[in-house]
Amino acid sequence: MPILEILDYAGVAVFAATGALSASRKQLDIIGYLFLASVTGIGGGTMRDVVLGATPVFWVTNPTYLLVCVTVAVVLFFTAHLFDSRYRVLVWLDAIGLSAYSVMGAAKGYAATGSATVALVTGMLTATFGGVLRDMLAGEPSVLLRPEIYVTAALVGAGAFVLATVAGLPLVATSTIGVIAAFVVRGGALKFGWTLPTGKALPGRDPDDVM
Repeated sequence: MPILEILDYAGVAVFAATGALSASRKQLDIIGYLFLASVTGIGGGTMRDVVLGATPVFWVTNPTYLLVCVTVAVVLFFTAHLFDSRYRVLVWLDAIGLSAYSVMGAAKGYAATGSATVALVTGMLTATFGGVLRDMLAGEPSVLLRPEIYVTAALVGAGAFVLATVAGLPLVATSTIGVIAAFVVRGGALKFGWTLPTGKALPGRDPDDVM
């Protein structure tokens, strides 16, 4: 199986697992597990394909991706309660999925357009959109609003992949470099609380006080 296909399935499976764990935290039924796992697993890739005009999107042409999401959801429906901290497992699985999908998204964007800029955007979208949908649907604080680095890690992974590709390295090397770069940044953010400088603007006021 080609390295990019492995990353694609791995990203879907891991993100599906984070969706199922969110369903477990909310004590949803099996349908809730299936829904959150599927939306999270295929959400980022769907957005990527729509942006690139690659329709029908990947899971329509290959329903195996949906079967992966369903399998993960069913397994976690019966086993999620065994984890001491489902949220800790969720965020670290999310870091793995982000790392894999930042490279997969960048690779598809670069292959479709030959543009490094587009590759960076599709890498970030693929790696983060599923997690954003998961948190929104599960009523969890969005990963985008957490203080530690998130989107930047996807940008680093996509950027490392693009730079290695432009340098002429083989696909296995470029993919490995991108995945490791993204995971180091996101893992460091989770472990050590790495953040970027924030703006110094005043806090927002109530709209009624402004009008």
